[in-house]
Amino acid sequence: MTNKQLTIIITTFKSEDKIEICLNSIDVNTKVIIVENSNNEKFKKYIEKKYQNVDCILTGQNLGYGKANNIGLKKVKTEYALILNPDTVLDKEVIKKFFIFVARNINFAILGPAQNKIQLSLQNNDMNLLETDSVKGFAVFLNMKKFLTIGFFDENFFLYLEEVDLCKRLKKINENIYLDTNIKIFHEGGKSTNKTHFNEIELTRNWHWMWSLFYYNRKHFNYFYALILVSPRFFSALVKILFYGLFFKSRKKSIYQKRLSGLINSILGESSWYRPTLD
Repeated sequence: MTNKQLTIIITTFKSEDKIEICLNSIDVNTKVIIVENSNNEKFKKYIEKKYQNVDCILTGQNLGYGKANNIGLKKVKTEYALILNPDTVLDKEVIKKFFIFVARNINFAILGPAQNKIQLSLQNNDMNLLETDSVKGFAVFLNMKKFLTIGFFDENFFLYLEEVDLCKRLKKINENIYLDTNIKIFHEGGKSTNKTHFNEIELTRNWHWMWSLFYYNRKHFNYFYALILVSPRFFSALVKILFYGLFFKSRKKSIYQKRLSGLINSILGESSWYRPTLD
């Protein structure tokens, strides 16, 4: 059975509004590991009782996307793993289609499902199969043996660009990454966390997007390249903080303050320390 060769990893944080919809779309014979970025024992007990195919690991604190996924991936015993966001939904053919690809004996490290706005570097002879430089992190199918030497996600990232960094490292050692347009996974996007926490999560996203952008480019290119790249965003954030302050737009001002803070911290070599303040 193909589902015996697969483990699904889902990292959650305040995701109670979405996670059951996702889990209900997964075949009950497929092993699932949830990595919950908290010490929420009530959540763990509820999920493991309701879903017999699910193990829930509590991290004790919010570790972010990459580090939490690494915890789950290190527990995988199967040949393949599928990383999913909590706000994804699988149709009944999705897993089967991943293994149709596997059965073709194509040498690959990562396979992604259909998605929009992806940069395609090379088209395969099969019109449904495209070789690409990176895939989106909402659904990533991993050939586990390909990660023995490079490891998984860079845990310096808290949020954003972790999967792009992983793909970049794979391409540097000439591993293959594919997009299969026959495989489609519904992804709501930006809705993994309960909507009651929207405002604080939005601030967190803005801080970490800027931090990760500088860090990624410094890591793979150099410090001065990264500095030049982010300079327009730096000055734009400064101007908008002043502008929205003058017009008493506190919400908008806070967003650009977080963007500026994330950039400054990354430029100064500080860790991705910012965390959302939630109940």
